[in-house]
Amino acid sequence: MRLQQVNITNSRGAVLSLQAEQNDDPYQINSIDGLDPGKAVLVSSSSAGQDGETYQSGKRPARNIKLKLDFDPDFSPKSYSELRNDLYTWFMPKTKITLRFFLSTGLYVDIDGIVESMDAPIFSNDPDATISIMCYQPDFVDGRLASVPGFTASDATNTPIDYPGTVEAGTVLTINFNRASSGFSIYNTDEGGKLQQLDFSYALLNGDKLVISSLPGNKGITLTRTGVSSSVLYGRSAQSSWINLQEGVNQFRVYAVGDPIPYTLEYAVRYGGL
Repeated sequence: MRLQQVNITNSRGAVLSLQAEQNDDPYQINSIDGLDPGKAVLVSSSSAGQDGETYQSGKRPARNIKLKLDFDPDFSPKSYSELRNDLYTWFMPKTKITLRFFLSTGLYVDIDGIVESMDAPIFSNDPDATISIMCYQPDFVDGRLASVPGFTASDATNTPIDYPGTVEAGTVLTINFNRASSGFSIYNTDEGGKLQQLDFSYALLNGDKLVISSLPGNKGITLTRTGVSSSVLYGRSAQSSWINLQEGVNQFRVYAVGDPIPYTLEYAVRYGGL
């Protein structure tokens, strides 16, 4: 798997396409740093008189992508200065941009960033530009939303979901009730045998639509009945866990007594590095 192309899109929708291999374009990619998983921030605690420490938690910090571009005006009617000024459309500091990376496997992933700096010295024998971009959400996300249709099961039948990402993915489960129900349970087991379970209890009616989101920063349970939407988060048991997909094959099931009820599970595949 190798990088083939990078597209940069600014807030106005203007796109700058950069090829990974040398070509006749006026801008040539010299290097891109910050695409690896990076270093986690780990939190631990220590006890008096006890060797070592106890791990408490960890997180992946913001991602800093550094892009270095060489100018090649031989294939452009513009001068070095004009090429430099054109880059301000995308790389003026504080500008919000989206980077899309195209890989040789056919996969493309997106990441949002804010330009921290653009250094392009005017008086240089070999003009180039070094751009620093801060990505405060560090995951590379597949721009194509995955959708898995299914039905509730009244037995132990699972639906296998092969998740190719390297970072766990939050899910959005939409259940369209075709009959009354007093509740259900959602199960997901990863390849390591770790079980996630969400139990929900509420008087649901034919025609109700229930949306359960485990997306970070947007977790919740919303019921739409006769065109009116409201939160029913209180229907989720306190012992429940939110359902996230893990790398590998996940065994997913929505258990409900009675006839099958249709649902759709949606998620975006996330990668911790390229």
